[in-house]
Amino acid sequence: MEVFKYNKPIVSFMENAKKFGIFSLVLVVLSLGLLFTKGLNYGIDFAGGTVIQVKYKGDAPIEEVRNLLHENKAYSGASVTFFGSNDEIAIRTKSTSSDVDADVSDEVRQLLQGTGEYEIRGVDMVGPAVGDELRTQGLMAMVLSIIGILLYLSFRFEWRFALASVVALIHDVTIAMGMLALFQIDVNLPILAAILTILGYSLNDTVIVFDRIREGIRTIKSPELGDVIDESVTRTLSRTTLTSLTTFFVVLTLYLFGGEILKGFSFTLLVGVVVGTYSSIFVASPVLMWLKFSIVEFREKEAAALKREKEKEKMRAQFEQGTI
Repeated sequence: MEVFKYNKPIVSFMENAKKFGIFSLVLVVLSLGLLFTKGLNYGIDFAGGTVIQVKYKGDAPIEEVRNLLHENKAYSGASVTFFGSNDEIAIRTKSTSSDVDADVSDEVRQLLQGTGEYEIRGVDMVGPAVGDELRTQGLMAMVLSIIGILLYLSFRFEWRFALASVVALIHDVTIAMGMLALFQIDVNLPILAAILTILGYSLNDTVIVFDRIREGIRTIKSPELGDVIDESVTRTLSRTTLTSLTTFFVVLTLYLFGGEILKGFSFTLLVGVVVGTYSSIFVASPVLMWLKFSIVEFREKEAAALKREKEKEKMRAQFEQGTI
């Protein structure tokens, strides 16, 4: 199935490379600004604390609950928000019970007496030390993933391809985290999983584009890298469009109908799919061009390697025939 038929004309992507580069730079700077000013809103997985889910029969009296908690010293700093619907709320507090024998659900039941008919559907607790450890390990996982990707691409391609891919990955992750900071979405383990998924998705898209560019360097006669990139990327448009749209609509379904628990995870993936598809064409490919990748040198190396391989084959054949 093809959305775009590869005939003519070739789309001139690299003609506007500078404009897209400036646009991407602005997005990255704005994202970094959000991360430094607003910061990430760490959930209990990384910050530690307690989350209590309470479901009412009918609309939840959220203002009344807030006032009751504010009057109690142990819960005075707690935040109360709706959890997916108007009849369910989530009470978040950065403190955890110091008494291991204490039942948090019993404490909350006593506090919420008289607010209506309800049930406590879940209590999640994470200590601050565990939260710090999870945050450190999550950051380490991201760094190691990027290093591993750089090494893999350096082995599979040429170092300029690897560096261009990593630039695109950093671009995608920075913008995704900037969106998390903008909307103050709770950053927890599912969000970390979404960030790592973005790395994989964006890398897969970039590798496919780079594979086609490398193939184009061998088959397209033009000595200009920009022309080769334009024709190679044009050939991948159909595949990129179908893959990206399919993934986008699946993740959009998760976001709309997956419930409150999957909201943050699916939102992060939505941003990642859009930005990852964009960066594969408009970030990774121009960076490869700006790194002065030489088609002439690449073709000379390919020809030299092919010549050496033929000489080895010739010597092997002579050896097998007993002429050496």
